[in-house]
Amino acid sequence: MRVEPAVPAAVLAAVREPLEGSGAERADAPLLQPLNLLLDLAGEAMRARLFVVQAEGGAESCLRPDFTVAIARQHIEGGRAAGMYWYEGAAFRASTSADRPEEFVQIGLEMFSPGGGAVEAADAEIAGLAWRAAAAGGRDDLSLWLGDVALFGAFVESLDLPETLAARLKRVAGRPRLLWAELSRTGEGASEAGGTLSGLLAGLSETQAAALLEEVWALAGVEPVGGRGPAEIAARLVRKAEAARAPSLTEAQADAIRAFMAIDDTPAYAFARMRELAGKRDGALKAAVAGWEQRLLELSRTAPADRTRFTPALGHAFDYYDGLTFEVRSTALGADLPVAVGGRYDGLLPRLGGQGAARAVGCMVRPWRAWSGAEQ
Repeated sequence: MRVEPAVPAAVLAAVREPLEGSGAERADAPLLQPLNLLLDLAGEAMRARLFVVQAEGGAESCLRPDFTVAIARQHIEGGRAAGMYWYEGAAFRASTSADRPEEFVQIGLEMFSPGGGAVEAADAEIAGLAWRAAAAGGRDDLSLWLGDVALFGAFVESLDLPETLAARLKRVAGRPRLLWAELSRTGEGASEAGGTLSGLLAGLSETQAAALLEEVWALAGVEPVGGRGPAEIAARLVRKAEAARAPSLTEAQADAIRAFMAIDDTPAYAFARMRELAGKRDGALKAAVAGWEQRLLELSRTAPADRTRFTPALGHAFDYYDGLTFEVRSTALGADLPVAVGGRYDGLLPRLGGQGAARAVGCMVRPWRAWSGAEQ
C-alpha cells in the first residue's frame, strides 16, 4: 500500500488549528466501515476504490475511505440534537495511479444542528474554516470553488417538467455519468431503452422480481457475488426499466440543463447566467440565489472574493451531498487533487437512521496537499 509522506509537525499543527480551535469536540471513527452502506451511498462504481475486508461469517467491510458517514452515525447514536466534531486520522482509497497514495491523512470537521432555520451562516462558516486550514499549509496559489446540488433542483423546477422526470433528474444531480445519460434521452426514441431483463421484471412486485431473478440464476448456474442479493439487484433493474419508459426531455430542455451545468465563472456572472437560462417557474431559483448572496457576504470575511468561483457541476465521490459543495484547489496540483472539500448533506442523516429533520455540513482537508513544501 502506498502511504502518503509525513507532513512536518509545525505544518500539521497549523492546518489543524482552525478546526481544532473552532470549539468542536474531538472524534474518531472505527478503521473498518460497513461496505454495503458505503456502496449504497456512493454507488457500486465506488467499490473499485475501496479496500474490502472479508469478515468472519461472510460479511464484508472496508477500510474507512472517509470519516463523514462514521461521524454522522456516531452523532445519531448519541441522541443529541446538535453537535460539532473535528477529527484527524488516516483514510484509505485504492488507486491505479503510481503517484497517488492509498493511505493518507485527513483533518476534518462535521457540524450537526436541528432542522429549521437558515443554513447560510453555517455553510459559510464551514467553507471559511476549510479555506483557513488549507491556506495554513503555506500555498499561495489557492482558489475556492463553490457549487450547490440544490440549485440544480431549483433550476429543473423552473423548466416546468413532468413531476416524475424532474424527480429523476434531481436524484442523479450528483452523479455526472447518470445525469449525462439522462440528458441524452431526448425525443420519442428514449422509451425504447432499458434492456430485455429489466423490462421483464418491471411489471412484477419486488418479491416476484427477486424470485424470478433467483430462478434465472439457478438455471444458468450463476452464484451472486459482492454481497448483493436478488431482491436488491431486481429492484435496481426495475428502476432502470421504469426510467426508460418515463417521460424524457425535449432537446431545448436538455440544452438548457447542459448550459446550466457548464457554468464556471465568478459567482456574480454565474448567478446572472442561471437567471438567463431559467424557465418561467423560477421562484425557487431566485430564492436559492438570494441565499447564496448571503453566503458570499458571510464568506467574504474569511476567503478572498477574487479567488472564488462558482460551478453548479461541482461534486464529490460520495453523492450524499444535497446542498452547498466546495473545494479548495491549488493551481500547482490541479482540479483532480483538491486540498480541501466539503458540503451540506442534510439528507444523509435520515438515510442513516436519524429521526426528524436535521442539518449537517462538513469539510475535510488533506495536510500533505496543503503544505507548500510537498513534492508536486
